[in-house]
Amino acid sequence: MLDLEQAILELVRRPNYQPVKPRVIARRLNIPKDQVPEVKKQIKKMVRRGQLAYGASHLVKSPDAAGTQERPAGTISGVFRRTSGGYGFVRPSSSAPGEPAPQDIYIDQRDAGDASTGDVVLVQLTKHRGRHPGPAGKITEVVDRETRRFVGTYYEDAAGGMVQVDGTLFSQPIAVGDPGASGVQPNDKVVFEMVRFPSYLHPGEGVITEVLGERGKPGVDTLAIIREYGLPDKFSEDVLDEARQEADRFEAAGPEGRRDLTRETVVTIDPVDARDFDDAISLEPMPNGHWLLGVHIADVSDFVRPNTALDREAYDRGTSVYLPDRVIPMLPELISNSLASLQPGKVRYTLSALMEFTPEGIRVGTEIHRAAIKSNRRFSYEQVDEFLADREPWRKKLGVKVFELLGRMHTLAMILRRRRAERGALELSMPEVKIDLDKQGQVSGAHVVEHTESHQIIEEFMLAANEAVAEMLRDNELPFLRRIHKSPVPRKLKVLTEFIAELGFETESLESRFELQKLLKMAVGRPEQHAVNYAVLRSLQRAVYSPQEEGHYALASDCYCHFTSPIRRYPDLTIHRQIVGLLDGRKSKSDFGQLVIAGDHCSQREERAESAERDLTKVKLLAYLSDRLGEEMEGIVTGVESYGIFVQGIELPAEGLVHVDAMVDDYYRFDRAAHTLSGHRSGNTFRLGDKVRVVVTRVDVDRRELDFRLVQHQKGAAARATVAGGKRKGPVKVGKERKASKRRTERRKLR
Repeated sequence: MLDLEQAILELVRRPNYQPVKPRVIARRLNIPKDQVPEVKKQIKKMVRRGQLAYGASHLVKSPDAAGTQERPAGTISGVFRRTSGGYGFVRPSSSAPGEPAPQDIYIDQRDAGDASTGDVVLVQLTKHRGRHPGPAGKITEVVDRETRRFVGTYYEDAAGGMVQVDGTLFSQPIAVGDPGASGVQPNDKVVFEMVRFPSYLHPGEGVITEVLGERGKPGVDTLAIIREYGLPDKFSEDVLDEARQEADRFEAAGPEGRRDLTRETVVTIDPVDARDFDDAISLEPMPNGHWLLGVHIADVSDFVRPNTALDREAYDRGTSVYLPDRVIPMLPELISNSLASLQPGKVRYTLSALMEFTPEGIRVGTEIHRAAIKSNRRFSYEQVDEFLADREPWRKKLGVKVFELLGRMHTLAMILRRRRAERGALELSMPEVKIDLDKQGQVSGAHVVEHTESHQIIEEFMLAANEAVAEMLRDNELPFLRRIHKSPVPRKLKVLTEFIAELGFETESLESRFELQKLLKMAVGRPEQHAVNYAVLRSLQRAVYSPQEEGHYALASDCYCHFTSPIRRYPDLTIHRQIVGLLDGRKSKSDFGQLVIAGDHCSQREERAESAERDLTKVKLLAYLSDRLGEEMEGIVTGVESYGIFVQGIELPAEGLVHVDAMVDDYYRFDRAAHTLSGHRSGNTFRLGDKVRVVVTRVDVDRRELDFRLVQHQKGAAARATVAGGKRKGPVKVGKERKASKRRTERRKLR
């Protein structure tokens, strides 16, 4: 089977093609019925990218087929985004992927119909109405709804039951009539289904489907985010039954047919609060002076077989979701926290990648075995850092074998790290701050997650294993789910070049990864360090799962996949199954088209998980700030727009908006290329990386909005904004615009 995207495009571009619905396209491509929903998702994604367009009645067509009877000339397909003022914009589908996006079409409130943010719509161009420059239009049809299910706060007025929807999707509340048997009370958080979307001519109507609990009570905020993002909750009974059967089989069976590595010195290194352990390390010197590195990964494929209830549930979830106050696992805890978890002192099944490295860190051989191991010790990152800081006190505590193993691990990891840097791997310096919660799930403070040498040890060994496994599958000519990270778009690199020139950095063409690497090194310790790292991050694309033979730009790797976390990521499980097939002497049944579908699905599930984590963190921080109006705090400018500046707190991981209307001391001009707001008066210039002091002026938890006012502005050398280690207490800042709140999770998208 061809690449699904390519197959769809070839079908639609045939001379005799007539627009048909997605299910017909699936049938013509001989896609199984159970895969039709994935075909629909792929078509929707291609419409958003401009490769396809929707006509009337949801018929799929080429974006340049504009003159047909069922789509009047001048009608354009695109994605609608409504503002809080009622009007909105449609981002048209581009007929030429890779070219700059067409200009947004302004939609007056009276011309928006009942379209909602994220909907795919058809627009008829009209004469301009309003002050906004550029083309204007009128929505003639909502082709595809983003969602019909929403979460909000219930209240009552003279008209009956109403729900104020969380966030800023709808400016007006939605009528839900007399809820009757639902038992809802005013101030309850509820889930409702939209029966009639609101428009300029009529209000919205909905029906309550679930009552989550009183607003502000412990756990209700988390449940609201779970419902808003459609995250899975409990496992079904058939899935749990299969997990119990696997437990019984595991207890009755032995490690026959596996390589016995239970006498090897093996350790795990994880966060102190980790609950599942899916990777362990061994490292021994070889007689020829080389290293033999063992990366032992939990053999989840032994417990989760294809086409079982466990497998279907794991695929649907795609990934474990790590919310601030709970984990929603991909697999039942009987497997994720017990059977597959590489707990110390217990025999566990693994796929073990044994890699031979020269003293210079060059990998010269790889073998993969189904094995059985017994971890000697579980370390936290903090313990390993203490060991590296002062090793001798640990000698007696650990014993000779484990003591020497940790020393060898550090030596090899630093060699591998240097080699990665030499080949052009990028290393962004962006401190990660995590919130601390009390027993009620409310914010109590925050701490910095430092990327120390203990983290680097594990990172280097996981990267080495992922790359070795990917190359083995490639060399055996097998299609597999790669982790790809495309090169930056030249247009974004041009913007980056202009920006760093404004900061005073001289570089050659940033299309060279080595120039980007050089830029990041030059910025270390300088006042502009934050600005440079933020700007470089925004110029990079997002890493995704795909069988396409693309490399990983940030890692400077030509061939890369995810192999090391099958307990929490479904793509890793698919890699394990293909490795097992190789070991058994059989080829994988996965074809390219199925992998395209799986990669797109897993990438979307990953993005959903990150968005849910980000929004729940925002809600908790806003609740923390809601009774701290007037409190001052220091922060860093992380975004500059025409409407104001975004500020991220130094002590807690959040952003807030200082609106330009609140900057009454001057008149400010926005420079997009330089990322600055500049006033007429000397010194009144704000750019990325500047240090500012702000005061909290407004908090709206339900709408997820926060406003700040500037108190003090420090530029240049005074803005050496480094985030100190250790636990901090204090107020936080939260972004008003959804795009600003995404920045905290962008770094992880590169891996």
